[in-house]
Amino acid sequence: MQSVGFDLDMTLADTRAGIAAVYDELALRMGVAIDSAAVVARLGPPLEWELANWLPADEIPEAVTVFRSLYPSLAIPATSLMPGAREAVDAVRRAGGKVIVVTGKNVRDAKSTVEFLGLDVNEVAGSVFGADKGPALATFGAAAYVGDHVADIEAARAGGAVSVAVATGLYPAGELREHGADVVLGDLTQFAGWFDGWRAQTALV
Repeated sequence: MQSVGFDLDMTLADTRAGIAAVYDELALRMGVAIDSAAVVARLGPPLEWELANWLPADEIPEAVTVFRSLYPSLAIPATSLMPGAREAVDAVRRAGGKVIVVTGKNVRDAKSTVEFLGLDVNEVAGSVFGADKGPALATFGAAAYVGDHVADIEAARAGGAVSVAVATGLYPAGELREHGADVVLGDLTQFAGWFDGWRAQTALV
């Protein structure tokens, strides 16, 4: 049995439209210009990091509060599954494995997103990025971690997991390979085939 961790934004969930809507409303409420198209083109890092591109440090806590108050009503209903996401999760579950979602998104919104999309996962860990995802992956016993960001490769390494990168976010396949991903897939439609082959190989070791 091989348990697997997945990133959320641009790995399992296409959150671009919803997050753009939240940033557009946030910009109006905070009276600041925010290029939401630029924001959603680089999803992955923590909210506070992105807000630092648009606001002075002393206004970020207020912006975080406003953003999170808007997220459930604006972002979640506009979220959709990435191609192959449901099939990828189902492939792990069908094989008797468990699934954990480990994301930079806060736990409340991450859980709500997973529930809205109807994904069958065992656990959700949030508000962690890069190597800080490692402890959640290790504690859960994830043998592989799937993500779209180069920081997800660091996460897999920190958690002692195989790094499976999908070229569905900011980084193309070549850059993901250069950053040391063990496996690079075009998208999650390729995951089930890889997963079945990987399980067969590891069973022989």
